[in-house]
Amino acid sequence: MQNKRIEIGRNVVLANDRPFVVIAGPCVIESEKHAFTLAASLKKITSKLKIPFIFKASYDKANRSSGCSYRGPGIDEGLRILARIKKELKLPITTDVHAEYQVSKAAKIVDFLQVPAFLSRQTDLIKACALTGKPINIKKGQFLAPEDMFNVIKKAETFGNKNLSLTERGASFGYHNLVVDFRGLEIMKQSGYPVIFDATHSVQLPGGHGAYSGGNREFIAPLSKAATAVGVAALFLEVHENPEKALSDGANSLDLISFKRMLKNIKAIDEVIK
Repeated sequence: MQNKRIEIGRNVVLANDRPFVVIAGPCVIESEKHAFTLAASLKKITSKLKIPFIFKASYDKANRSSGCSYRGPGIDEGLRILARIKKELKLPITTDVHAEYQVSKAAKIVDFLQVPAFLSRQTDLIKACALTGKPINIKKGQFLAPEDMFNVIKKAETFGNKNLSLTERGASFGYHNLVVDFRGLEIMKQSGYPVIFDATHSVQLPGGHGAYSGGNREFIAPLSKAATAVGVAALFLEVHENPEKALSDGANSLDLISFKRMLKNIKAIDEVIK
């Protein structure tokens, strides 16, 4: 099996046999000032540690537990903010798309399109993403076995796109709970495509508080270490300077101090494994 490599932006390369990349940012864009300040802080931390970094944030969280929950600024304003961060901070950007009509707009701005886990089997969405020619990160649905992602890969390849990565983000285990089967990382790596571990959504408790989801952030670091020991191309992390006040997914977000501390340990493990 040959490890495939995909390029994100100008300077970031994703591959299972290369030094790991960090994909990090807030769950949702809360404001232009907040997103820009947080992106700058994350860039400073990752640059100092010499870890390649991709900024992530959503312009719309279309699958919130409650219809009353904050969803984001919307696609037009959100993409404007992401474009500014990309230009001024010189960072590659990723965001998720939820419908075919969003894809062409997002592809003009972001370097890495993301298909959310709940939509990982939506053929028309994958087709729209594939036809842009942009790299695509497809998150494995919580309801899918890792080997099911091979069919998802074939869909994207059928539409002419082989710039793909796959993300593990836990599997549904009863109600309001997710577990990670680390065999899944190895199984998906058999495709040759880069495999990413979403360490923060993997500790989420979906709908755990009724109108919103909970999470067990104390498990983010140990699960990240375990995934890095197995060998992954990147870690996907939700980070917020004050998780308790985050407008989305605060319960499974890292603060900046924990983020920096954890990355130092992860880098040491990755260097041994790679």
